[in-house]
Amino acid sequence: MLKLKDIKIVESKKELEALPEGKLLINTINAHSYNTALKDVFFAEALMKGDALIPDGASIVMACRKLKAKSQPTERIAGWDLFAMEMERLNQKGGTCFFMGSSEKVLKLIREKTKTVYPNIRIETYSPPYKPEFSEEENRAIIEAINRANPDLLWIGMTAPKQEKWAYRHWDELDIHCHCGTIGAVFDFFAGTMERAPLWWQEHSLEWLYRLLKEPKRMWRRYIIGNTLFIWNIFREMRLANQGLKH
Repeated sequence: MLKLKDIKIVESKKELEALPEGKLLINTINAHSYNTALKDVFFAEALMKGDALIPDGASIVMACRKLKAKSQPTERIAGWDLFAMEMERLNQKGGTCFFMGSSEKVLKLIREKTKTVYPNIRIETYSPPYKPEFSEEENRAIIEAINRANPDLLWIGMTAPKQEKWAYRHWDELDIHCHCGTIGAVFDFFAGTMERAPLWWQEHSLEWLYRLLKEPKRMWRRYIIGNTLFIWNIFREMRLANQGLKH
């Protein structure tokens, strides 16, 4: 069972920047993924056994503090922060970035925007079938496309928990030498098909509320029910931890 108190979480952007080069799987954790991982054992394993886990939510930062967790992140690190850092670093030296996920429309916008924003990066993309599970042949085609490109940076964007589980399940089959990040909505943010919250909302830990106000029908369950459930789950973990101390 996933316990926020015990898992290793990247504590600052400085620590994130210091991650070594080479093949690394970088995931994010927020209130939604924490709730989901409590019910999905394989997803919990994917999060805990990746190479780095970043706190993509002020709720995670505050919960770690309340739980007196092993990791004490000092700041929220959004998937966008990971994306911007890695893309800027690659643009400085030049190389190939592979985007796996999303629609062909979004990927086309990404390819076009990269030419302007990150001119030294060559883009390769793959839009997988829109379905809950891929067939063996479909998985093989995705893996072969990534390996053939031999990227210097790999992004997986299929929403949680699908993206994390896919990357973890096929990690040994990916013959890559680079960082791989599972970053979901960042594909749409960069492409411009989804608007990210303005800076004020981000700085005041209200990006979730901005998304809820923009897309209430799609996001109400995740943020209204999900955030309430997250608070309940954290208090439950605190209670269980205290019971363990007493025994």
